[in-house]
Amino acid sequence: MSLPGKLRRVLLFGLASIGSLFLLVTFTPFVHWYALQLAGPWYAPEGNVLIVLSAAGPNLGMIEPGTYWRCTYAIAAYRQHPFDHVIVSGKDIAPGMRSFLIFGGVPAERITVENESTNTHENALFTGRIVSAYPGRKILLTSDSHMFRAQRAFVKQGIDTVPSPIPDVIKRASDHNDRWPLFVRELSETMRIVYYYYQGWI
Repeated sequence: MSLPGKLRRVLLFGLASIGSLFLLVTFTPFVHWYALQLAGPWYAPEGNVLIVLSAAGPNLGMIEPGTYWRCTYAIAAYRQHPFDHVIVSGKDIAPGMRSFLIFGGVPAERITVENESTNTHENALFTGRIVSAYPGRKILLTSDSHMFRAQRAFVKQGIDTVPSPIPDVIKRASDHNDRWPLFVRELSETMRIVYYYYQGWI
């Protein structure tokens, strides 16, 4: 039994679209390119205040991979250019981030813990209250695909930050096996951007 002409055309179009998407994500630098768009301009992490955001996840006092890499790059940034203040932000994980940074050579007295925020909006809201008392250039450090939403959330709170994204998705997208999970992550981030926009958080 043959399919009606219109349904057959819709089905063929759907299959062609899926095939095109598969080829685009798997065999082109699209995932890398999209991460670059979300990251925006890249600036050297040089300033007076460094703000380090935790990554989303079940942060039960343990540093998961996304937060680990953000902290690692924060240590590298501090070694190149010591900051007057370093703020680590994220509920339940910020104390662990502080310990990690201290182990990496950041003086404990320069680190402030923001341990209440559960999302990017609250990162900006609660951290903004802290950094407003600190003068000088404020550097925001987070993953490349997260920077678009994060920086705009800080701007919404009246905090001017200089973006210093770390090469997370951009670096991992070189592995073909990682491209689809990273693409799904970018789609998820895009939906969060839309949600934040309609909430008035960015």
